[in-house]
Amino acid sequence: MEKEPPVPECFETEATSAERLIEMFVEMGQAKRTRVDPPPAQRAVFRKLHGVAHGYLERHDDMPEHMRVGIFAHQRLKAWMRFSSDTGPTSPDLGSTLGIGLKLFGVPGENALGEQGETADLIMQAASRFFVNDAKEMVEFTYAGVVQRNYNAYLARHRETNDILNAMTAPKGSVLTTTYWAILPFHLGDEIIKYRLEPETAPENVPDDATDYLKTDMVNRLSERDYRFVLSVQLRTNPDTMPLDKAMVEWPESESEFRPVATLVIPRQRVDARGQSDYGQNLSFNIWRVPPENRPSEESSIAVVRRSVYAAGAALRQSANGQLIGDPVEPRPVEPMHDETDDCIVQAVIYPSIGVARVGSSEEYFYGPEVIDPAPLPPGSYRDADKKLKRQAARFRIYGCNARGDIIRELTGEDRDAEIRWSVQLANQKAAWYGFQLALDIPEANYAPPTTLRNPGVADRTRLAITPEARHLQGAEAGPERFEGKFMDIPVYLGEISTDAAARLTVLGGMGRSQSYDDSAAITFANNEGWYDDVSDGPVTAEVFLDGQRLQVVPAWVVVAPPNYGPQRKSVRTMWDLMRDIAIKSKMLAAPTRPSFTAEILPIFERMAGLQWTNAGFAGGFGWEGAFDLTSREALAGLGSTSPAFREQRRVIYNNFRNFARDSYSPVPWPWLYGDAMNVPPADTPRQNAVLSDCQMAMLKKWSEGNFEPDYDPDRLPVREVDELPPAEQGEMLTRAALEFCLADAFHPGCEMTWPVRASSMYMAPFRFLHAPKGWIEPQQSEVLTTDSVTIPNGPLFGQLPGGITRWMAVPWQTDTSSCRSGYTPSYDPYVPSFWPARVPNEVLTRENYDIVMDTNRPMSERRKAFANREAWIEPLGADGYTHQINNMIQHFDFLGVVEVRDGPGDAEFPDKIEVEDYARLITPEEEHYRERENLGAEATSPGPLTHSLEGVRRRGVRSATEVDLSEIDLVNRFPRGLPTQR
Repeated sequence: MEKEPPVPECFETEATSAERLIEMFVEMGQAKRTRVDPPPAQRAVFRKLHGVAHGYLERHDDMPEHMRVGIFAHQRLKAWMRFSSDTGPTSPDLGSTLGIGLKLFGVPGENALGEQGETADLIMQAASRFFVNDAKEMVEFTYAGVVQRNYNAYLARHRETNDILNAMTAPKGSVLTTTYWAILPFHLGDEIIKYRLEPETAPENVPDDATDYLKTDMVNRLSERDYRFVLSVQLRTNPDTMPLDKAMVEWPESESEFRPVATLVIPRQRVDARGQSDYGQNLSFNIWRVPPENRPSEESSIAVVRRSVYAAGAALRQSANGQLIGDPVEPRPVEPMHDETDDCIVQAVIYPSIGVARVGSSEEYFYGPEVIDPAPLPPGSYRDADKKLKRQAARFRIYGCNARGDIIRELTGEDRDAEIRWSVQLANQKAAWYGFQLALDIPEANYAPPTTLRNPGVADRTRLAITPEARHLQGAEAGPERFEGKFMDIPVYLGEISTDAAARLTVLGGMGRSQSYDDSAAITFANNEGWYDDVSDGPVTAEVFLDGQRLQVVPAWVVVAPPNYGPQRKSVRTMWDLMRDIAIKSKMLAAPTRPSFTAEILPIFERMAGLQWTNAGFAGGFGWEGAFDLTSREALAGLGSTSPAFREQRRVIYNNFRNFARDSYSPVPWPWLYGDAMNVPPADTPRQNAVLSDCQMAMLKKWSEGNFEPDYDPDRLPVREVDELPPAEQGEMLTRAALEFCLADAFHPGCEMTWPVRASSMYMAPFRFLHAPKGWIEPQQSEVLTTDSVTIPNGPLFGQLPGGITRWMAVPWQTDTSSCRSGYTPSYDPYVPSFWPARVPNEVLTRENYDIVMDTNRPMSERRKAFANREAWIEPLGADGYTHQINNMIQHFDFLGVVEVRDGPGDAEFPDKIEVEDYARLITPEEEHYRERENLGAEATSPGPLTHSLEGVRRRGVRSATEVDLSEIDLVNRFPRGLPTQR
């Protein structure tokens, strides 16, 4: 047995126990850590905080009258409590000693410390007895560890101390289901007692290896319900068996049972509310800060020395942290201040803040999503009787708001007190702007071809910009007012506006017409010289009078984008996610502290599963009976639970998402989407593949740790119409719905918007573009746009002019849409990663295969095979070559299918809802606009017999459109000068 050296006589004297403990605990331990550790300064003991909560202590009605003294003279006292462990702030919870510091408010008068105050403290720990008897032994124990640094030798000689410490550190499942004792004796009027705090909830003491599992558990539990503890006292009835200065001796309950005297109630609350933990950390606790009637026994030497040791430690900590030394008089308010409702309308705000319309080949239209989970439109809703694609309209509303921007009510033409005059301006500046090479806000842009002006040979740049005058509407049922401009003297229709019976604004875009002024063919994915298209964007403003008084109006913006061929699908990272992340980083929005599983985590899984209808790789990975079951009812029962039993499952899923610092180059991590610097062959860049936003990843991290709201309800009914919501929530929903159905990956260049939206200078408020000042003239353009010149003050990334958002996109849009596919490196996987499967499908379930699935008379093996068989969406474009395909897309973009929702067969082998390509028509030679085969070179491969039906391609072995080699097109060859090694 190892023998520890004795404590020198000069160090250990009965009169200096307190001073020695202050020296070792405070001066040698706490003070040293304060000097070398980053702020804030920590406590001397019980340094690891698990959580701070508020509640109240309520005396029991049957408490004997003679005991109702000091603390217990009060029927009910407000309380703040700090749950902690006697270990380092970053040390694991497992194997630590738990404690609670309870501060009671509303106890006036002089306390046993000699202070005049309003509070009383109770300090307890999760052990029924202490590990040493008295102050002398405490000095010896501390000396062995702090000075001799050899606790093992001391514990080897003091087996009972070792046993007690092992019991103290036995695993605890929750701070809210643990029993605590005050250990030392206290006065209760004329009685001597000990305290015990016992939970009403049975403990779950299963060991947990997560470093901070007690904090997570406390947050989760108190976010769901109240917790209660019973405070009991044990009277000292036998001095022989109940010593006052032997803290290792447990008073026998056979001689004196614990009597309940009060209940500590901890109501449901957000323990992680801002400032709550800081408040608890600032509090100091001392067992002598109680009324004299409740003071510790003076015969307990440990109690006596704690008086000065605790005070010294608190003073050092509070001084180092720049806090007032002392005790609070009033408790922290437990509820935020509620101001009286401000229903004074001082401004009008247009929602959605960014609306999205889409081009189509039909005069008919439907409205875009106005809620984040819209009901699918009935089959056939996306085409007119001639199979032309309907346009998607954007609808805008005006809300009356108070000075804080809170919505009071919608202002409509049906209101006699409101007058509304809408103003909209659409423009298309693509041909007059710069070509797209690569997103200029990433370092790889320096190695891509230079970003130069489109159509540099046209001196009069105004002939290239399609800029109709603003159009105005007033009142209900007004319009339509058309936007008509010119491109190189060619008339161009960009859309129109009208109002409905409620004076809400409807914005329609163009008809999907793209053309070159010299009849030249399109040859590239993004920068076709001499071409225009009829997408557009511009400001949406209004003049609003309420009761005859003109209101300030917060404007909006509308973006007219290409069609949405997957109208129910969302990308894994949406435009709303991206803009939210920008707003958080630029301090316009607060970051979420505790994600909701239903609102923040589940949508990520649902989006990956939803892409099964537009990409075969996602179908095999996340789709029906796929390799990764994240959305079935059975899977969600575990993934939506905060139980530690599912922690490793959550961690494994979190680690499968791409982390730039760890695995950004690899195509394997989720979400299986290409990044802004995608190249074939894969480039030496972390942006070859996409990642989720920092906000999404932070929320997934919290979810993996179990720190989230377990609010999943398998029977929840989503909001299907925005009018189901109260007006106060409608504005945000309208904006979020519009932007969640827009893409944020990859900006190469993108579908609806591209990389400039990542610049915080583009916004006047979250999700709301900054408008250029009235009459402002944009600076003259140079021939080359660089990463430096694009960021100049008041340059293109600041206030926007009409057409300023879409000008960065491909011209025409059809060439980009038909070029962005999946599986460019088929040796890895023919289906993933993918570019934009949520908007531009890759592989789809055809009507023919759907009919087989629905035919219950067919063998199940045949039906399953048909369900798994996804066909190439681009098949209508033919297989004559890339140039043919992009020109065919320009002329016949409505020949490609829209993936719409249909009923499943109703048996368990298939989903209840199935998404199916609505229509697809092969482009015949007679319908091709581009037929110059002699210019195709290597592309001139005989496609075989052609037919109006796709069955010739899909069932007769004719060459598929997917066989056209895209490995050499400029879309995927962005770095002709190569890239420096970035690994």
